[in-house]
Amino acid sequence: MESLSLLLHGFESALTLTNIIYCVIGVSIGMLVGILPGLGPVSGTALLIPVTFGMEPVTAIIMLSGIYYGSMYGGTITSVLINTPGESASVITCIDGHQLAKQGRAGTALGVAAIGSFIGGIVAVLGLTFLGPVLAEFGTRFGPPEYFTLMLLGLLTLVGLMGKSLVRGLIAAIFGLTLSLIGMDPASGAIRFTFGQQELLGGIDFTVLAIGLFGISEILSNAGNPTNMEKPAKIQGLFPKKEEWLPTSMSIGRGTILGFLIGLIPGSNAAISSLMSYSLEKKRAKDPSRFGKGAIEGVAGPETANNAHSGASLIPLFTLGLPSSPTIAVILGAFIVHGLTPGPALFTSNPDFIWAIIASMFIGNVVLLIFNLPLAGVWAKVALIPYQLLFPILLLVCCVGTYTINNSLWDVGMMVLFGVIGYFMKKFDFPIAATVLTFVLGAQLETSLIQSLAISENGLLFLFLRPISGTLSVLCILILILSIFSALKKKRAYLASDVEV
Repeated sequence: MESLSLLLHGFESALTLTNIIYCVIGVSIGMLVGILPGLGPVSGTALLIPVTFGMEPVTAIIMLSGIYYGSMYGGTITSVLINTPGESASVITCIDGHQLAKQGRAGTALGVAAIGSFIGGIVAVLGLTFLGPVLAEFGTRFGPPEYFTLMLLGLLTLVGLMGKSLVRGLIAAIFGLTLSLIGMDPASGAIRFTFGQQELLGGIDFTVLAIGLFGISEILSNAGNPTNMEKPAKIQGLFPKKEEWLPTSMSIGRGTILGFLIGLIPGSNAAISSLMSYSLEKKRAKDPSRFGKGAIEGVAGPETANNAHSGASLIPLFTLGLPSSPTIAVILGAFIVHGLTPGPALFTSNPDFIWAIIASMFIGNVVLLIFNLPLAGVWAKVALIPYQLLFPILLLVCCVGTYTINNSLWDVGMMVLFGVIGYFMKKFDFPIAATVLTFVLGAQLETSLIQSLAISENGLLFLFLRPISGTLSVLCILILILSIFSALKKKRAYLASDVEV
């Protein structure tokens, strides 16, 4: 009951005119980000961080969160109508969604996707409402050793899951960790890795790094690969047939549970939830051969799962300060930029802030449902904007946004440098997300380590001498061992296939 009381108090803040406007702006931009191929929620969120500098923290995070979960809705529209997923989580929707569109049932596919997305998103926010305070209370038992091992666990999990190669993932992670060390040592005040440049005394600005690695690299990667879009299919009727309601409802229920549970796992991706949901629906179907030919369950399950996932992935961030995906890492950076630290203390030190954010997610999901049902055809036409017009506009936004951080051309130069680095990282399959995650958590990781060593009388044995930190340390070791075995297994399979050829 206490959570409901706090949630109602959060609605008082979320329903102010300013916050409603920015919530609508955020989900609208999220829709655009999801619709436009090659942009994605990570880049879209990173690009808008500079715009939030003059805002109140609660308003800024409401807008940025709206971009995140709004993008999950947007990617569905182009997947169904023009067979072009705007972001990775909507790839699986193309299989049956576009087939339904070819059969003249584009409206049904979009209607089911919108309803499923709404239900999945709302259930995930309810989970955040009731599970958040419980996890946050558990998190109050954390001291420096527990925080250090928790962040280490998150980093190991994310690097192990996000990269095709463990070695490349570790290199990318070490690169981000090294970048986080630039500037002043928090313990001694010594200057590190500045190479005599005064602009680096305060370290590298997160926004400069994020816009460069995600925004500029996306522009460089996609500018030379314009795609020819097909004309969107006509939308007629938004609801399934009478006999389809039961299987559709069951698919939405399974997708909600699956997406929510996977979203709680650090390192998981909304695309994983979508793929697993599709596989589950196909296995449970009486006639699996329908899948790939326009099965309504092949749209309902995955679309519900990816939206339930996006809401659930905010729970580790709000309660433990642990980013569970690249986009959440960018939002974590936005928290820090606005002087806030996600984690257990957030629920007690800034309750008005956190409950206003949660309340805004209910509002945002309602707005997205309204946007998706009657306006899907209008949104789909946005995807037909020529890349020749789109990318110069994005480049201008990147440069102006970066310059306004400190009114410095140095920052713009650094952004371009990181953009080029990000381009080559993508080209050679180095996970950019691993770099950004270690950069975001690097300073906190270092501070927690220094504090842990200061209070420990047994050196690094502090990792194992306390119950929670000891359990987390064992999990870190197990994940590292499993990642190494997995990498070796993949390498042997690759070498074996080369020998056969």
